[in-house]
Amino acid sequence: MTKAAVSPDPRTHAFRPDLADISLRDTVTAQRYCEPVLRQCIRGVVPLLAEPNVNSRRVSEIRYGEFLDLFEMRQDGFAWVQNRADRYVGYMPSSDTLSEEIGDLSSRINVLQTFVYPEPDLKSPSQDCLTLGSYTRLGEKVGAFYQLLNGGYVFAKHVVASELALTSDYIFTAGRLLKVPYLWGGRTPLGIDCSGLVQLALEMAGIDCPRDSDQQQKALGQELPNHWRDVRWLRGDIVFFPGHVGFMTSHDHIIHASAHDMFITVEPLADVVFRGAEIIGMGKPLIST
Repeated sequence: MTKAAVSPDPRTHAFRPDLADISLRDTVTAQRYCEPVLRQCIRGVVPLLAEPNVNSRRVSEIRYGEFLDLFEMRQDGFAWVQNRADRYVGYMPSSDTLSEEIGDLSSRINVLQTFVYPEPDLKSPSQDCLTLGSYTRLGEKVGAFYQLLNGGYVFAKHVVASELALTSDYIFTAGRLLKVPYLWGGRTPLGIDCSGLVQLALEMAGIDCPRDSDQQQKALGQELPNHWRDVRWLRGDIVFFPGHVGFMTSHDHIIHASAHDMFITVEPLADVVFRGAEIIGMGKPLIST
């Protein structure tokens, strides 16, 4: 059968010369195809890497509770996976990170970060850290803590029902992340990049959003109606640059994960442009002003 002339995006389609997702059988050529198996992440934040190597570039991250399609469990301690949340493909350390037991999605972390303790005691040494938006698999409540089904305890007030974790005002969520350090490939309050900020803020508003800025522009963007200075920018507008993205907090200020300052900051949009960042598109307002 003739394969497509243009290959699908490898960031969001699992294929290599030797192995590919069976759903891509009619699209890409590989030595063999496989049906993925479902797994769930049971560590707070796990790097998703470009190659099965600890020194490889971080392309994204997997959070606690996220569902993964597992294509290959390698002998070198890495797993080749695809995150069902945003379809991103990469390699992750497989030791103590994946579970065959699939938990429900009934609760989420509602603070920027919370610690996991081996006992329901705040004085016990923490063993992991869960971050904003992570789904949790809860067991019984013990005092002020909930037990996680895969072990450990989290402070009960830091967890809410999944629907209560959402807020339509994604600029408010972005503002909660001010001064969080910039981290290439990061998508949590422990460290985050520009598209990770946009993705997380929109996710917490119940809005599906791709992982990378060019994907976000394709899904949510449009051309500028006129020169950027003449655009009537509104709070909540998404601003797209080559390889960069941010939110307007007002008619003239932007919040973004800035590689210039290496943290999430609010600054005049004009300052970003004058540093050499060309505005190439915008996203329609998704919240009321």
